[in-house]
Amino acid sequence: MMKKIIWGLIAGCLTVSVPSYAEVFIAPFGGYSFGGNGLDVLVKSDTTTDLDMSEGGSSGLIVGMTTNDPGNMYFLFSRHNTDLRQGGLSSDILTELEVNYFHLGGTLYFPNGNINPYITASAGLTQLRPDKQYSSETNFSMGLGGGVAYELTDNVSIFADIRGYATFVNSTGGLFCNQASCIWQIEGDLMWQGQTNIGVAVSF
Repeated sequence: MMKKIIWGLIAGCLTVSVPSYAEVFIAPFGGYSFGGNGLDVLVKSDTTTDLDMSEGGSSGLIVGMTTNDPGNMYFLFSRHNTDLRQGGLSSDILTELEVNYFHLGGTLYFPNGNINPYITASAGLTQLRPDKQYSSETNFSMGLGGGVAYELTDNVSIFADIRGYATFVNSTGGLFCNQASCIWQIEGDLMWQGQTNIGVAVSF
């Protein structure tokens, strides 16, 4: 169901005709990432445990073009520097971790004067980059969110939103491998992470 909603919103934004007065916009943002659970792994042949990412600050950039819905289509990059722990209450850091999202998406606005509530959906890749001695993992992911934008001028607005990301991991593969072997064998197949963001959008 989630896949159908996301793909439907993205398809709607990407298939609309772009008017001649379409504006290009750039929107840096900062926020807070939380969650990152769902990575159940097999540590030993008979022991299964869960891995959790620490919550913390994140930042990113959205670049896109307006459509006549009203809405927009965009490319999003988001980065969260965190660490991976065995269980949410553990103080033992297994590895430092960089979580990057590379997504194409679309937004649909519901204008009300200068206040513009919106919903947004995206799809792309999640890259998990641990310490250098281990390999990076890149997997398909989808995002869904909602927020509100306030127009300060015709070309500048501020926005706040919350987004949820679902990353589809390989349930039969290893996680974070080096030349010798993989640290863990993945048991789960879906990782969830949420973000709350605030940013500024400037159109040209």
